[in-house]
Amino acid sequence: MDYYLSPTHTQRFDLEIKNSQFITHVARTKGRDQAKAFIDEMRQRYPDANHNCWAFVAGVPNNAHLWDQSDDGEPKGTAGKPMLNVLQHSDFGETTVVVTRFFGGIKLGAGGLVRAYSQAVQEALTHTEHENIYPRLPVQLKISYPLLGKVEYWLEQSDIEITEKTYSDSIVLDLAVIERTWPEQKIALIDLCQGSLTLIEPDNA
Repeated sequence: MDYYLSPTHTQRFDLEIKNSQFITHVARTKGRDQAKAFIDEMRQRYPDANHNCWAFVAGVPNNAHLWDQSDDGEPKGTAGKPMLNVLQHSDFGETTVVVTRFFGGIKLGAGGLVRAYSQAVQEALTHTEHENIYPRLPVQLKISYPLLGKVEYWLEQSDIEITEKTYSDSIVLDLAVIERTWPEQKIALIDLCQGSLTLIEPDNA
C-alpha cells in the first residue's frame, strides 16, 4: 500500500435516528494504548450516555492485530462489528471511532442498530478531514562525526524522520523512511557521504 488515510484531528459528527442521538467522534490513534485512552476519554465525557460503542484500526489498515471493537451493552454484533467493518473498508488507519448513543425511546431492533451504527461511522468518515500517511521502514545509519553536520542538514530537507541518535566512537542515527521514496534517497545519501557510511535496513527496503 502506497499510503492510507488518517484524521488530522479529533472530529465530531451528529446523527439522529428515530429520536436516538448518535454522536460520532473520530480520532487519530497510533497503537492500542492511544486508542484505549481515547475511548476512555469519550466515556468520561458522556458518562450518562446509554452506550459508548467503539471500533479501531490502530495501525496500518491491513494489520489485523491492531483491530478491535465493542458493542458496549448493545445487542451482540449490532454496533462494534458493523462499525469496524466500515473502518476496514474505508482506507483509514491509525483511527478510532466512538459512537455515543442517547436512547430516544424508540427501539430500532437488531437490523436497525446495525444500519444506524454503520451509517454513523460511514457519514463521519466521509466528512472527516484527513491526511495521507505513508508507511515507514526503520533504517539505521552509522557515520563519522565530521559527516554529521551535512547529513543532518540533508535529512532536514527530506521526508525522513530521525527517531534516535546514539553517540559513541561514531554516530548512529535511527531513521524512519518512507518506503516508496527511500531507494532514491539511499543513493543520494551514499553519494553525499562518498560511501563513508554503514546502513542497516530491513530486507524489503
